[in-house]
Amino acid sequence: MKNKIRIHRLMKNYSQAQLADLVGVSRQTINALEAEKYIPSTVLSLKISRVLQQPIELLFELEDKD
Repeated sequence: MKNKIRIHRLMKNYSQAQLADLVGVSRQTINALEAEKYIPSTVLSLKISRVLQQPIELLFELEDKD
């Protein structure tokens, strides 16, 4: 799964630590998400979407694996 969390986080001028605090996870979790090494739960995805004020479909994209 690809994501645009880093782009939208920077547009809001949030550090990884600030975003992590706002959604209730560690900074390491945000780092892993941005590096696409971790796929978030639905609840975490929705929290990130709400904090960044972006539709979830804009932040996350499924990759086709044909």
